[in-house]
Amino acid sequence: MNKLASLADVIAVVPAAGIGSRMQSTCPKQYLTIGQHTLLEHSIARLLASPAVKQVIVALSPDDVQFATLPLAQDMRIVRVTGGETRAESVLAGLQAAQGAAWVLVHDAARPCLHPDDLSRLLAVRSTSKVGAILAAPVRDTMKRGEPGKATIAHTVERDDLWHALTPQFFPHELLFACLTRALNEGATITDEASALEYCGYHPELISGRSDNIKVTRPEDLALAAFYLTQTQLKESA
Repeated sequence: MNKLASLADVIAVVPAAGIGSRMQSTCPKQYLTIGQHTLLEHSIARLLASPAVKQVIVALSPDDVQFATLPLAQDMRIVRVTGGETRAESVLAGLQAAQGAAWVLVHDAARPCLHPDDLSRLLAVRSTSKVGAILAAPVRDTMKRGEPGKATIAHTVERDDLWHALTPQFFPHELLFACLTRALNEGATITDEASALEYCGYHPELISGRSDNIKVTRPEDLALAAFYLTQTQLKESA
C-alpha cells in the first residue's frame, strides 16, 4: 500500500486517458495549454491547493508520452496509473490505486477553473454525509427535448430541479468502488461517478457550484477557460 495513501485525508483521481476528439486538436485536450501550463496541470494544481488533498492519482492512456515531460510527473504527490477505454474504467483504476483512502475526489482533467471556495464546500460534506456529493450548477436556460433522430423540437423541458453536473465529485472510497464495479459488471450506462451511485439506489447531495467551472470540450471553450482562470488568479493575488 502506498504510504501517502494510507495517511491521506482525501485522495483525488483524475481520469486523463481520453483523446478529446471534439477539440479538433492534434493532441489530447488535457495537454492543450493556457499560459505556460497544460489544462491537466491547471486542474491538478487546483486540487492540490487544498491542504485536505494529499495525493492525486492520474489515470493515463498506455500510449501517453506527454505526461512524463511535465514537471508534474516529478511531484511526489502525483501517482500515475494506466486508465481504461472509458472514463468509468479509468476512475476504477484510480480507485484501485487509492486503497486506504476513506474519501475520494474525482475531477476532470480538462476542468481548470475550479474555485477554492467550491472545493472547500464540497469537501465539508465529509462531516455530514455517508453518501457524498457533487458540484453542480442550476440550469438557467430554457431546455428543449429534440424529436428522436431529428433536429426539431419535441417539447420544452421544465427546468425546475434540473442541474448541470460538474466536478469534482466526492464519495466514500468503498462506496464508489462498489457502485462503479457493479454498474460496469451489469452493463449500465455510466456518464459520471454520481450516475454509478444512482444506479445502485443512492442519492448524492448537490452542492451549488460556480458556472465558470467549465470543462474544455470544444475549441471555443479554451479561450473562455483562459479568461476565467486569469480572472480567478488576479483575484487570488490581489
